[in-house]
Amino acid sequence: MLTINASEYVLTAIRAQGAGGQNVNKVASAIHLRFDIVASSLSEALKARLLANKDKRLTSEGVLVIKAQQFRTQESNKKEAIKRLHMIVNAANQVQPTRYATRPSYGSQKRRLESKTQRGRVKALRGRMRDE
Repeated sequence: MLTINASEYVLTAIRAQGAGGQNVNKVASAIHLRFDIVASSLSEALKARLLANKDKRLTSEGVLVIKAQQFRTQESNKKEAIKRLHMIVNAANQVQPTRYATRPSYGSQKRRLESKTQRGRVKALRGRMRDE
């Protein structure tokens, strides 16, 4: 579990979108978190995995932008944004094992074809009866 120093990201308070009455126009309770991946202290391999991620929150300069506006208080939205940043970085830190292509066994192929033949027979019996 990686932790990121608070000095590596920038938190900005903005006005939240959506319903909320008059209060939403006055209070900047939503949070924009900006995390510069290239300038961070993360390992080069982790930086490469984060930058290779096809995420719409990632800018062309390599800055990850997270907007948190779920809660009514600024403090809760700050915690949520930081939590999401940690989740993204830790997800990129876990390397998936390489998948090797395997072939189905002879027996499984045979069973599959037999079940298809059986299904075909059942469906063939559903046809109209003919007078011969």
